[in-house]
Amino acid sequence: MRRRSDINLREGSGTGRLHFSTKWLLTMGILAAATVLAVLVASAVGPVSVPLKTTMSLLLEKLRLPVEAVAGDRERLVVEQVRLPRVIVGGLVGAALAISGAAMQGLFRNPLVEPGYVGVSSGAAAGAVCALFFGWTQFGKWMLPISAFAGAVAAVILILLIWRGSRQASITTLLLLGIGINALLSALINIMVAGSKNEQELRSIVFWLQGGLEARTWEHVQLIGPPIVLGCILICIFGRDLNLMLLGDEQAEGSGIRVQATRYMILALASLMTGSAVAVSGIIGFVGLVVPHVVRLIAGPDHRLLLPASALGGACFLIVADVISRMILQPVTLQVGVVCACIGAPLFISLVLRSRKVKMT
Repeated sequence: MRRRSDINLREGSGTGRLHFSTKWLLTMGILAAATVLAVLVASAVGPVSVPLKTTMSLLLEKLRLPVEAVAGDRERLVVEQVRLPRVIVGGLVGAALAISGAAMQGLFRNPLVEPGYVGVSSGAAAGAVCALFFGWTQFGKWMLPISAFAGAVAAVILILLIWRGSRQASITTLLLLGIGINALLSALINIMVAGSKNEQELRSIVFWLQGGLEARTWEHVQLIGPPIVLGCILICIFGRDLNLMLLGDEQAEGSGIRVQATRYMILALASLMTGSAVAVSGIIGFVGLVVPHVVRLIAGPDHRLLLPASALGGACFLIVADVISRMILQPVTLQVGVVCACIGAPLFISLVLRSRKVKMT
């Protein structure tokens, strides 16, 4: 008798495909609407309040849609040049972290895995801290994100080289190597923090490590937009492959999936998106862990829906978290990474306690 997971993850009859299409459209429609609403509210809310109607007209105008101009110069400047770039960066970062987390959880067959487990976040943190500690930022404002991205790429390449050199194809070995490299990089970061030359340098390092979206511009959107959008599209193509890989390597191979090559491709795409996101936002935890977990409980384990739904869910979650970080303690602004931890940690604990065994299929 076939397992229930075999039946759920296989493409079924015409009726089954129709049911999946309806569920896909309904879920994606609701999440897309929630994300658009979050963008609208986040663009309107702040120390300088802008009416929702005015904000909507500015957003429609930005999309080149015909609309009656109702905004003044001050409101236009606040929405278009200050808030909207920050909101879009937040959405892109949230989408990248959440879809990467969903893909990694499927790849490792473990709902407690997030992108940082393979060294991406720690590598980016080490690169950024090096840029701040050694003063590379004096050579240009882009040295910090470039150093962070380079650190993320270097960490992933190092882990993959060690994995291949170990001649152990087990995905568990890769996870353990990632945990080990994370510990090593964290130690190096702590050494640089302890050796900071002055208080300003220390504050800059701590500020970046907490994760934030302050002072993000359209240049940041242009920097991370292409790799994250392209990565999301490409990783969604592997939804069916991830479904089959959940059933075991042998069954996936028997279904025509090149398991090893698929693993490398998914790891590369997840690392590219995570590295791009962390390079401009700093370390933001729990998005790649909690959002896929919640979406899986609502939409089910089918990665053809789980991956794109996680991207939209992550974008919406981080945009809302950023609004909370700006508004909850005015005039003090919290780091969005701190808010994500405050929201994500209790939510994740409650989800774990509600289910004694988290089901991947």
